[in-house]
Amino acid sequence: MFSPSQEEHCAPNKEPVKYGELVVLGYNGSLPNGDRGRRKSRFALYKRPKANGVKPSTVHVISTPQASKVGRSTESPIDFVVTDTISGSQNNDETQITQSTISRFACRIVCDRSPPYTARIFAAGFDSSKNIFLGEKAAKWKNPDGHMDGLTTNGVLVMHPKGGFTEESKPGVWREISVCGDVYTLRETRSAQQKGKLVENETNVLQDGSLIDLCGATLLWRTADGLFHTPTQKHIEALRQEINAARPQCPVGLNTLAFPSINRKDVVEEKQPWAYLSCGHVHGYHNWGHRSDTEANERECPMCRTIGPYVPLWLGCEAGFYVDAGPPTHAFTPCGHVCSEKSAKYWSQIPLPHGTHAFHAACPFCATQLSGEHNCIKLIFQGPVD
Repeated sequence: MFSPSQEEHCAPNKEPVKYGELVVLGYNGSLPNGDRGRRKSRFALYKRPKANGVKPSTVHVISTPQASKVGRSTESPIDFVVTDTISGSQNNDETQITQSTISRFACRIVCDRSPPYTARIFAAGFDSSKNIFLGEKAAKWKNPDGHMDGLTTNGVLVMHPKGGFTEESKPGVWREISVCGDVYTLRETRSAQQKGKLVENETNVLQDGSLIDLCGATLLWRTADGLFHTPTQKHIEALRQEINAARPQCPVGLNTLAFPSINRKDVVEEKQPWAYLSCGHVHGYHNWGHRSDTEANERECPMCRTIGPYVPLWLGCEAGFYVDAGPPTHAFTPCGHVCSEKSAKYWSQIPLPHGTHAFHAACPFCATQLSGEHNCIKLIFQGPVD
């Protein structure tokens, strides 16, 4: 979580009003090289001392909203700098994107400054001259009311889950948002010049669990109320210690297994649990079980003889991705990130945009495309023999 000093406050001695948080899919609690300034894996939107929303000059509106700008640009108008997410969280200084598909001024989140603090999303953002910035190839048109509208080059897509962000939720329909906040069906491809059809009965209001895709990075919107009911980092750490306290053992080597501490979530340790993802049996690391007729990463489980991927297990540390506070019992396939059953099943059914017009489910903690019969597997731990 962010400390209050990291964001703007309403008053120096008063707890600031939080509108919500944007969490980037594909990161397990922080960017690989650490969160720095406006470039981080999680961005909290707080009420500013003064409204900064911009309205068209020909329209006179009494409300004074607050806007937070998101994009690839590092110019001062951008509040939250987002870069392309690479599958498997292999984002580091050596992994450079040759050409980003995220718009420099991708979108803006406009929040009402009075309860219920409704948040709305609009495509594109304002540049240093406070002008809406759209690329040369972006689709633009004039609405019947005389106002100009448009889409970013590769689009800002939004999906609201049906039933909110809970274990009972189902995926909604992906839509595209225009500069003025209107809702359209998707274009044939991300950068097609022809806009989709206007969807008049839907709005650009964000709800807890709404997904925002910027063509290169996907953001999860969590409302302040939704976060209040979400497990915290402390809760996830307590669950980790609880699993380790039960002293799970490798059923073959009989050595005790332990999930590494959250701040060592990228280093495979000696006691790290490994699992066969076709059956869910949890073991310690071993070198046997290779089959000459299978792929390099596929092994035969010594417990049930099932053949499948054999990977280290990693605890999902980004609390914002959890739909409940259940114990970490399920692993995504093929990456091995572990979280609660309901969270695993929720993300396993969510189609995320990929490329110009494809969709597939992905692990929220590392953005790896999911595979296998159900995209996740129930883990089978063996307790201590004594």
